Amino acid sequence: MADVADGMAEPGADDARELARLRARVAALEAEQPAPRPRRTGRSLLAAVLITLGCLLAPLSVVAAWASGVIGDTDRYVDTVEPLASDPDVQQAVAARVTDAAMDHIDLNALLSSAASDERPLLEKALGKLGDSLDGAVRSFVNDKALDVVGSDAFGQLWTELNRKAHATMNKALTGDGGGAVKLDDGQVTLDLGPVVEQVKERLVDSGLTIAEQIPEVHTDFPVAKSEDITKARTGFRLLQLAGNWLPVLALLLIAGGVLLARNRRRAVVTAALCVAAAVALLGVALTVFRPIYLDALPQDVSQPAAGAVYDALTHFLRTTVRMAVVLGVVVALAVWLTGTGRRAALVRNLWSSGIGAVRATADRAGMNLGPVGPWVAAHRKWIFWVLIAAAVLTYLLWSYPTGWVVGGLALALLCALAVVDFLAAPSPTKEKTS
Repeated sequence: MADVADGMAEPGADDARELARLRARVAALEAEQPAPRPRRTGRSLLAAVLITLGCLLAPLSVVAAWASGVIGDTDRYVDTVEPLASDPDVQQAVAARVTDAAMDHIDLNALLSSAASDERPLLEKALGKLGDSLDGAVRSFVNDKALDVVGSDAFGQLWTELNRKAHATMNKALTGDGGGAVKLDDGQVTLDLGPVVEQVKERLVDSGLTIAEQIPEVHTDFPVAKSEDITKARTGFRLLQLAGNWLPVLALLLIAGGVLLARNRRRAVVTAALCVAAAVALLGVALTVFRPIYLDALPQDVSQPAAGAVYDALTHFLRTTVRMAVVLGVVVALAVWLTGTGRRAALVRNLWSSGIGAVRATADRAGMNLGPVGPWVAAHRKWIFWVLIAAAVLTYLLWSYPTGWVVGGLALALLCALAVVDFLAAPSPTKEKTS
């Protein structure tokens, strides 16, 4: 019995010694391991702040680009307002202004009495039955001639020339500098339609209304924009105009700094791109919401349809830039997400590879022979990818005024080019079986 007890005690002692050895080993390993990294809360917070500031500056960057592009570029401004010459609402508003200006200088009481006897039949035929509606008949006659003028090609050329000559003075609306055809009176931007009145005067005389020769040189104003706070907005607008393309660079640098400081940079890029797209999209919503508010604040004598057409024309470039920025943000976010290590991203990439592999297998079975092209592309596949990406980015940067369609088209073109590279670089199933 004693021997049995001794035999049972010996394993217990061995176990104790083994346990002590293991504990010593664990302690040694723990001593060798570096201390756990402290959570960099301050760094993460700074990254979040930088990215947030960059996203907040994104809409201002779009407005700055608009201020620099439309107001600072004569050709761009003329291209923006040129379609207004053929807009029916603008033509109606211009004709009404010209008609009012002409009627203010036509003496209706002396109209018939001053006309020569041989001119009266032509005059009565032109005006129709006057009776008690002399004012209405003459006004309708003058308005018809004004509509003929504003509907002619000559008015389109005149409209373009006036806006091109007046572009420098358009800054007066928001900077207070300049003069000429564009004036700023009590916050209202107006365009002098004197040359249009002269053309209408000539048509009236040619049509038999010779008393129109008595119309002196008239300077009537056509309102382009009106805002009671336009004077107060000069300082902010001037800063945006001076910022120009530098404000987008500042926003990009802030976002890049935040991404570099972030713990998960890929997630930071995706978040920043989507936040920029959302912030700029809010600017587009604000432009839509502000439109009826702006039109309701106009004076009663201003044609709201014409003012709406002017508003849409002047903000067209701004809306185009908004759509471009939104599409660009979404494209960048998708590109970065698809190249990540996430399960869903990996699934999408596997589907992409499987699809291209199936197409390559079908082409091989059909007898396609790439010769040395396939192996060369496979060996340089990574470099070819980066060259294609750099070409797409460079094309976007060199494009004068990229739109959402341009960004989407470049993304699709790059995707097709990458698909072709993957197709050429895919291994041949026939060669795999042979080997």
